[in-house]
Amino acid sequence: MLPPDTFKGAAALAEEIGAPKNYLGKLLQQLAQADLVRSQKGLGGGFALARDPSSITLYDVVEPIDRVSRWMHCFLGGKECSDQTACVIHFHWLTVRSTFMRFLSSVRISDLIGKDVRTIFHIDT
Repeated sequence: MLPPDTFKGAAALAEEIGAPKNYLGKLLQQLAQADLVRSQKGLGGGFALARDPSSITLYDVVEPIDRVSRWMHCFLGGKECSDQTACVIHFHWLTVRSTFMRFLSSVRISDLIGKDVRTIFHIDT
């Protein structure tokens, strides 16, 4: 984590995490529009968290990029899909969606700082 009022450039961040620079730059701009990161141009500029990492969940980060809130609707696009007027996969989707949304809402950025994300999420390399 960077000290307060310290910014890091998109290229340096991309190199540090092994991400394509242009792609990460676009994601950071989306996060800036969502007020999750601040951006500063010029010498010493770059990006920094806009809020305390303990107040930012994975949902906060994923939503502006993937719009997961749209998943709260019918998986098949039905307008009247609910527990009372369920489509054929409503209850299966409800289980998956609820579990995933709880996961995104429960993990905070502060939980991930200084840890190898691959081990947190049991990702094989």
